[in-house]
This record gives sequence, structure tokens and C-alpha cells, in this order.
Amino acid sequence: MKLTAICLGRPEVLSGKSYRTGINKMAVNAPMMVDAAGLVGDAVCNRKHHGGPDQAILLEGSVTLDWWRAELGRDLPAGTFGENLVVKGLDNREVCVGDRFIFKEVVLEATAPRIPCATFAARMDDPMFVKHYIAAGRPGIYCRVIAGGTIAAGEQARLTPHGGERVAVRELLTSYGKPLDEAQKERFLNAPLAGRLRARILSARIF
Repeated sequence: MKLTAICLGRPEVLSGKSYRTGINKMAVNAPMMVDAAGLVGDAVCNRKHHGGPDQAILLEGSVTLDWWRAELGRDLPAGTFGENLVVKGLDNREVCVGDRFIFKEVVLEATAPRIPCATFAARMDDPMFVKHYIAAGRPGIYCRVIAGGTIAAGEQARLTPHGGERVAVRELLTSYGKPLDEAQKERFLNAPLAGRLRARILSARIF
């Protein structure tokens, strides 16, 4: 696998909205620094639901993006889904919480699925896109930064599996809005989840 795109967002107001968002990201043609908060210079405008140490980077696989291109019948330039990184050869459905993406210097750990919202639907100019995205079961992957440093397009990427409980990121998305039994809760909580997600599960609801 290989890193093919690094994308940064700038604060802007989408058509029909009154608040700023950094969802519209564009590829950059230079190496970038990654710290515990993610890509240095990337806009995170709503810190209640986005960003933070457990959702520092949003990563997409090229296999998943190619599927969406065919599904939507349109081109999807890097950054269209608000992703920070695009990894060639990766199918998001294969990633579990705790799996690690190892680049030249940077190491990331999968923590949670990307949960679609009204801002994402507005970005895609489709009021039904939230339902479409959940039904597809191919979520973007939020990651925490295990090791920061410089990252550049063209670097090789290696995926190493988590050695503990195997909870697929897609399984967390498809559980959206559904009650969890005690066995599911225990299995999910045994994985190194993002803090927001862990708190919601502990409060007896998945999201």
C-alpha cells in the first residue's frame, strides 16, 4: 500500500449553512507535519464532534473511494469526503479498531468510524447522503497519532493488525442507532476505541 494524497481543509461556510466547517479538503503537494492533533494546519471548526487526540486523522482507502465513485457516478477528487489521507490499495471494510498504519515516520491507530452528519450531506449536495453512507457500510477511518513526524505522498504504508479484540470499523458504523446487548458492549469496549465512542457506549447507547 502507498500514501497517495495528503489533504488539508480551510474554514468556510457551505451553501445553505451558517457555520464554518473544514470538511472541504484539498490535496497538498508538499510534506506535512503530523502531531498529536493531526495534520498541522488542518482546520477543525467543531471540536465537540470532530478532532481531538482520538480522531486526529481521517483516513480513506482507494478501494473504498473507487467504490463510491462507481456508486455515485462522479469523480471524487482527494479530500471530497473530508479525508486527510488516502491510502492506495486499502479497503476500509478490512480495518479493525486498533489496527495501525505505519508510514516512514508517522504511526496511526484506527479508533472509530466516520459518522456522517448534515454537514457531510451538504458537502455532497445530497440530503439523503447520511442514510446512503450508513447503508453502504464503508466508513472512513478515524485514527489517533501514535508517532508524529513528517509525512509525504508517495510513502509506503503498512497495516499491522491489532492483537486484541477484533472489532471492525464498519461494524461500529452499521450498529449506528441500534441498541447493544451486554456481550456486544463488552466486546466493543475491549477494543481501543476513540474516547467519544467509548463514552457513548458506556452511557448505554452506541451513538
